[in-house]
Amino acid sequence: MRRLQGAGLLVVPLVMAMLGLGACARSEPVPEQDAKARFALAVIGDSDSHSYQDRISFPEGGDARGGAYRDVSFNWYEIIARLRPGEVDVGPWGIRGTRGTFARALDAVGVAARSPRKQDYAYNFAVSGARCEDLLGGYREVHGLVAMMDADPAPWRNGAVVFRIGVNNFGTQRSLEALGADPRDARVGDDIEGCVEALRDSVALIHARHPATRVVLVGIFDNTHWAMHFDHQWTPAALANVGQGLDRFDDALRAMADADERVAFFDDRAWFEANFGGRDALGNANYRELVLADGTRVSNTLGDAPTHSTLADGHAGTLVSGRWADTMLDFIGSRWGHTFTPLGDDELLGLVAPERPPAVAAAEPPGAG
Repeated sequence: MRRLQGAGLLVVPLVMAMLGLGACARSEPVPEQDAKARFALAVIGDSDSHSYQDRISFPEGGDARGGAYRDVSFNWYEIIARLRPGEVDVGPWGIRGTRGTFARALDAVGVAARSPRKQDYAYNFAVSGARCEDLLGGYREVHGLVAMMDADPAPWRNGAVVFRIGVNNFGTQRSLEALGADPRDARVGDDIEGCVEALRDSVALIHARHPATRVVLVGIFDNTHWAMHFDHQWTPAALANVGQGLDRFDDALRAMADADERVAFFDDRAWFEANFGGRDALGNANYRELVLADGTRVSNTLGDAPTHSTLADGHAGTLVSGRWADTMLDFIGSRWGHTFTPLGDDELLGLVAPERPPAVAAAEPPGAG
């Protein structure tokens, strides 16, 4: 009987190994010297952070994440991984996770499992389409993160987790129109409160087990500036109402950061305004172009070429993502006393060039099957 019980204990690990779930609960151990040399950076969120180069979620030949420009389309986290592998640790590239039903079954027997199956960096728990409910329920992004951190705590004594989520809850066109009519709209207000509560509980869960880990809470982007929906007309009064309604979320995150030196708030709306401007007094689009060092101009328009701010599927283009990534690294470094080499325009342009520089190519993830 004891032999049978002992053999039974091997069933779950064997199943996990067959399905590639070992990496769901843990990352590869980082040597102590590497943990000190590199800054561990994890991300929790939605499609803004889910790697564009994931060939499982976004199969080869499709229109998603860049279409014809797919090979040179990257989000902010991928860009950091490629350009600063010696300074920032995002975990190894590979295939992890399993279907939600099986992941929930494993969770029920005490095995933390990542879901869905995707190709990404080990410390990237963002899932396209994720909502705030997926932080602790649904995809259970934070539970997966904490399980991984528990398995190898060393990197997280000097690392950070970026939360970038909420747009799928109250950044939709329907929600923005409701806020435009009434910044105190009850339904949208409930969605905002639910997200704030989920974020507060998520941070508490991380700090209960890893008290030294820093947390960055990214504020909500104002999708009235999203090139995907420029066909919608906004009055100045409606735009002011939207801003006031979104302040409810950002102000709550600011309060969380003000109360805990381990937590920082990143103002995404302020970042966009500083780089692209906004609308004029009549509510019409009046955006500046983002000008890179060689004169390349990026406009707040829709298209897969790198000179557009937004890919045809609605996600940030490479050059915009690179500027955002650079600001995020500078923000983390300034807040907690770390020094990261700035991401230069020449490096960002190298990512989208037909032939990438050898230093960039060497930093790419290996091709996982």
